[in-house]
Amino acid sequence: MDVWVWLNFTLLFLAGGLTPGPAVMLVTTASIRYGFWPSVSPALGICFANLVWITLAASGIAVVARAFPEAFLALKIVGIAFIAWLAWRTAFGAPVDLLRREPPPRSRLFMHGVGLQLANPNALVYFGGLLPAYFNVERDLIPQVIISMITVTVCEMFGLMVYAGGADALARRFRSQSFAMWFFRIAALVMLLSAGFAVYLTWSTTGR
Repeated sequence: MDVWVWLNFTLLFLAGGLTPGPAVMLVTTASIRYGFWPSVSPALGICFANLVWITLAASGIAVVARAFPEAFLALKIVGIAFIAWLAWRTAFGAPVDLLRREPPPRSRLFMHGVGLQLANPNALVYFGGLLPAYFNVERDLIPQVIISMITVTVCEMFGLMVYAGGADALARRFRSQSFAMWFFRIAALVMLLSAGFAVYLTWSTTGR
């Protein structure tokens, strides 16, 4: 991967990491509910799922999507359903204890991050539609895949930790149940709208 290609790639995924979407909302709400450090667990789960997406992209996911559009349509439906479930839990879950009780097991938070990102239509847009364009098939793919994995992980974690830190500070400043309730409902709405827009993009580009 040439330097200028890598710089363009980095800017693309850095912007993606800083753009509010289902992954950002999951980490943000976890930070408000449980604090900054517990929110690192779903962030790591999201980054792990990204590695799976990159592996699929390097294996030719775009070609598979065109060859089996019905299967990818099913994946989109499952993905939006999973995110809708998470959004419902976010919006109408248990009341928020702004004094911070003990968070659930970190493994559960980690798996929430993995599940969300694997089902995230935004990931399909970035990794299935955009990432393959940065691979030079005339060169060894393994170094390119490793570089992309490191770059995406750093960019994703940076963006998620920015939101997690901001959410933690926000929760400490605004100890209001009403504020928390409406924040989570707006976060859930952003989850749904972002996922729906990504489905629309993949629908319009693949014709399905």
